[in-house]
Amino acid sequence: MYIGIDLGTSSVKAVLVDEREQILAQASEALTVSRPVPTHSEQDPESWWQATLAALDRLAAEAPQAMAAVRGIGLSGQMHGATLLDAQDRVLRPCILWNDGRAAAECAEMERAWPELRAVTGNIAMPGFTAPKLLWVKRHEPIIFAATAKVLLPKAYLRLRLTGEHVEEMSDAAGTLWLDVAKRDWSDAALAATGLTRQHMPRLVEGSAPAGTLRAELQQRWSMNQAPILAGGAGDNAAGAVSLGAVRPGDAFISLGTSGVLWATTAGFAPNPGQAVHAFCHSLPRTWHQMGVILSAASCFAWLAKTLGTPEATLLKDLGNAPQRPSPILFAPYLSGERTPHNDADIRGAFIGLDHETGRPELVQAVMEGVAFALRDCLDALRAAGTRITTADVIGGGARSPLWCAIIANVLDLPLTQVLGGEVSGAFGAARLGRLAATGEDPIAVCLPPARAQAILPTASLRDSYAASYARYRKLYPGLKEIAA
Repeated sequence: MYIGIDLGTSSVKAVLVDEREQILAQASEALTVSRPVPTHSEQDPESWWQATLAALDRLAAEAPQAMAAVRGIGLSGQMHGATLLDAQDRVLRPCILWNDGRAAAECAEMERAWPELRAVTGNIAMPGFTAPKLLWVKRHEPIIFAATAKVLLPKAYLRLRLTGEHVEEMSDAAGTLWLDVAKRDWSDAALAATGLTRQHMPRLVEGSAPAGTLRAELQQRWSMNQAPILAGGAGDNAAGAVSLGAVRPGDAFISLGTSGVLWATTAGFAPNPGQAVHAFCHSLPRTWHQMGVILSAASCFAWLAKTLGTPEATLLKDLGNAPQRPSPILFAPYLSGERTPHNDADIRGAFIGLDHETGRPELVQAVMEGVAFALRDCLDALRAAGTRITTADVIGGGARSPLWCAIIANVLDLPLTQVLGGEVSGAFGAARLGRLAATGEDPIAVCLPPARAQAILPTASLRDSYAASYARYRKLYPGLKEIAA
C-alpha cells in the first residue's frame, strides 16, 4: 500500500493506493490564500500541516487495514514557495507563494549580480521563483532574513514535519533558481547571489529515491505496521507527469489547475529562457522537461463564478460540450500577471468587445478561450525551442469540462485526451514515487499511462475562425501593457 499527498494552493489531497494501483481511499482538505496587499500571495505553513493530518486521518478511518500496510509515501506540492525557518525549525513568516509578484525588482537585481543565471538555471528570473523572494525578504525584512537557517519549498516543509529531515528533490529544486539544472546540484554562485550558502538548503535526492522514514508517533497515530519510507517526491507538475506516464521524451500534457501548464518531457536540459519557457529537472533520474506556464487557468473560471454569484456548474449548463463558434468577446487571463511568454508580474486581465447584447454565455466562453489562447502562447514558445508536440493529455480540475477541452483542442489545433482520475493526478503520481522509493522498481515499468476517457479532436470547420480570434488575442497584451504604463 502507498500514500500520495499533494499539497496544492487550494487544498491538500491524499490518496491511498494498493499494489494494483487502485485508489482505495481519498481525502481533500481546503486551504485559503492570504493576499495582504496587491501582488502578495501567502499561506501559513501550519495550515498545510493541519490539513495533511486531517486528510491522513480520514484515509485511516476509511481504510484502516490498508493504512496499516502502507510501505511508502510520496509528496507532491505547489512549487517555488519560500518557507523560512530558524535554527530550531520554527516558521519565521508566512510562506511567499508561487503566484506572488512582489519580487520583480529583485529579479532584475539577481540577473545583474549573476550574468550566468539563465545559462545555469535554464530559466529567466521571475518573481514567482524562490530566490528573488529571498532578496525581497533581505531588503524589506532584514531581521527575518538574518534569522533564516533553512529555506524549504512547501512540500519539503511537510516532509520535515513527517520525518524530521530537511530534504528536497530535483524537480522542485529546479524551480528555485538555485539549482544547476544540468548538473542536478545546488549552484554555489546562485546561492551567493542571494546571500545564502548550501547550509541554508536541504539535501537533494531524486524524486523516486528514499528521503526519510515516517516519525514513530505518526506511525502510531495511523496504526501502521512499519514506518513507511518517504520518497523525494515531485513538484506538482512533475507528479502529474509521473501519474500520466509522461516519462519519455516527447510525452506531453496540459494541466488546468489554479494555474495552467503545457508540459513536454525531454531527454536532456533544453532551456529557452528568452520566451519564459521553464527548463527543469524531471522527478525521475536522468530526465528533464520543458514547461510553458500561465499563472491563472481554472482560477479564472472560479473568479468569474464568484463575481457573477453563480455556481461554476450553472455557468456551463447552457453551453454544451463543444463550441459552435468563437466567442465575440476576448478575455485576457492575466489575473495574477503572466509567465510564458511575457514574464510580467504587473499585467492584469481584461474583457474586450462588450456590448448591450453580451450575456453570461459569451463571458463564460470568453474566459475559457482566453486561457486556451494563453496556452497557445506556451505551445508557440515551446515550438520555438525546438520541441515538437503532436498530442497531449489534459488533467486538473478544468479538464472535467468537455467544452473547455474542446476549445483548447481547437485553439492549439491538437488532438487531446481526457484522463480518468485526472483530478487527483498529483497525489497519484506522488503515490507512485512512494512505491518506487519503497520497492526500488524500474520507474519505466511502474509509470505507465492511465486509462483515457475520450479523445477530443479539433474541428476542421473552426480552424480558421479560431486562428483569427487568436490573432486578435495576440494584440491584447501590448495594448494592455501600454494602458498600464
